[in-house]
Amino acid sequence: MSKETLPRLTSLRAIMASNNIDALIIPGTDPHQSEYYAHHWACRTWISGFNGSAGTAVVTTDAAGLWTDSRYFIQAEEQLSESGFTLFKDGLPSTPSYIEWLASSLHDSSTIAIDGTLFDVSTVEAMISFFERHGIKLVTDFTPFDLIWDERPALPRNPFYIHDEKYSGESTHSKLQRVMQSIHQNGADALLISALDEIAWLFNIRGNDIPYNPLTYAYAYIDDARRILFVDEKKLNEQNKDYLQKMGIEQRPYQEVFDFASTLHDKTVSINPARLNYTLYNKLSSPTIRQESPITLFKAIKNDTQIAGIQRAMVRDGVALIRFVRWLDSHIDSGKATEMSAAQQLKAFRAEQELFVDESFATIAGYNEHGAIVHYSATPDSDAVIRRKGFLLLDSGAQYVDGTTDITRTIPVGSLTPQQKRDFTIVLKGHIALARCQFPEGTRGAQLDAVARLPMWEQGLTYLHGTGHGVGHFLNVHEGPQSIRLQENPTPLMPGMITSNEPGLYRAGEYGIRHENLVLTAPCRETEFGKFYHFETLTLFPFDKRALDMNILLPHEISWINDYHRMVYDKLKSSLTMEECEWLREATSAI
Repeated sequence: MSKETLPRLTSLRAIMASNNIDALIIPGTDPHQSEYYAHHWACRTWISGFNGSAGTAVVTTDAAGLWTDSRYFIQAEEQLSESGFTLFKDGLPSTPSYIEWLASSLHDSSTIAIDGTLFDVSTVEAMISFFERHGIKLVTDFTPFDLIWDERPALPRNPFYIHDEKYSGESTHSKLQRVMQSIHQNGADALLISALDEIAWLFNIRGNDIPYNPLTYAYAYIDDARRILFVDEKKLNEQNKDYLQKMGIEQRPYQEVFDFASTLHDKTVSINPARLNYTLYNKLSSPTIRQESPITLFKAIKNDTQIAGIQRAMVRDGVALIRFVRWLDSHIDSGKATEMSAAQQLKAFRAEQELFVDESFATIAGYNEHGAIVHYSATPDSDAVIRRKGFLLLDSGAQYVDGTTDITRTIPVGSLTPQQKRDFTIVLKGHIALARCQFPEGTRGAQLDAVARLPMWEQGLTYLHGTGHGVGHFLNVHEGPQSIRLQENPTPLMPGMITSNEPGLYRAGEYGIRHENLVLTAPCRETEFGKFYHFETLTLFPFDKRALDMNILLPHEISWINDYHRMVYDKLKSSLTMEECEWLREATSAI
């Protein structure tokens, strides 16, 4: 792939020159600022060869760079080899941002271009202000890829479908009422929505336009009188047409949203400048109120129906994982168990489960040194044979109609060194510390992040990724607004939120370790000092006792492991065969 990018760079630079463009910024997203997106918008991957979920490419007349974070450093180095792109390790003190690099690389009066549909309002306004101070012009309507990408995939036109209220737990009518009440309280008359998961949640619809995320490409607008879904007409069938009519939702063509925005003269429209694309914002003729969409928080706080659904989904997911690890153990000695075959087999076991739709992301199956690549993706060239030595790091998840799962286990597949056992246990100590937390109402994720890191910090160890992300309900596996990470996030953890707990440790060239469960924030108790919350662990699969260093586990940590394993056994045993149940009994026996 890398060498294929060189002629593509030549073509891009030719069209840049003909339009007097000195630099082009190419993000990895779509007009809805999605983390995962349809192949039609994979411009950054097509031009650079890098296919990670986070990263921005920059092309000038004589240089090209790719900025990505620590999750993808190793992957990017491999994929950018001989591509004409230089890797910039975003987030390191020594690495300039791409806008700083451009300002220092270009002369005054240069012109930088972007496709304004691929950047949110806040980002573009910040770039305009920054570049103006350096005498640089920013053009926001440059769209060269239709001209140079000969076989560019078409926009997806898959029909969307209804997400039944027995799974969502709330009607579209009720959601619309809550959302309208909220935006009125904040002084707006209407809400313009471009985030695909917010549209799916609000209208109780799902789709399959994007790998791993059950979403359909659309925009939406609501006010007191109108509910409009801007969606390609070819996505409509009799069932969803009837549904939209029943719900009082008007359908208009997907691209018509830009012309529609220019007609809103008499409405004050609520917009989220971090999720609305700049081109659409520029079309608005109405006054706006900038604020986070109320849907973001409503969606993050799961109702009782959704929580019960994810609990049922976790049982099925646990069964699939048990069948997988038993398969893995029985196939290693044949030499036929590889990273890719392991991922395929795990998906097959999940696909046997009721209400399974898809994986929630591409399974990360990293054997030994590949486990140290945080977002490793095996290819036919890198597909390692799993042997009886070291670790297999397995990060995977599923989309079930009643819930989304995400779990990481570090599986010892053979002999381990004392250091490997110690590292495994230290990371688990961090996981346990966070899982046991009780915290007052109003606590933010950044205040809890250090709890998971402390056992590693005490040993001079750390990891660069976040400790926890929000998870959707049959929606995006990465969902805001909450997070658990070192960087400040103003959103507190609230009852009903589902978040991951996933500290890790990575020794480049050797192995990686990560332990991940999903946890539900729930009420714990109320004292004279206020309300306190805690985490209820949702994920149901044991941690492998063979990798534990018992010398460094404290009594309360041993108790937590035993209690968790007892819960796993009690909740899964009735769904297993006799042999599987016996395997789980041993895997969860007390230490």
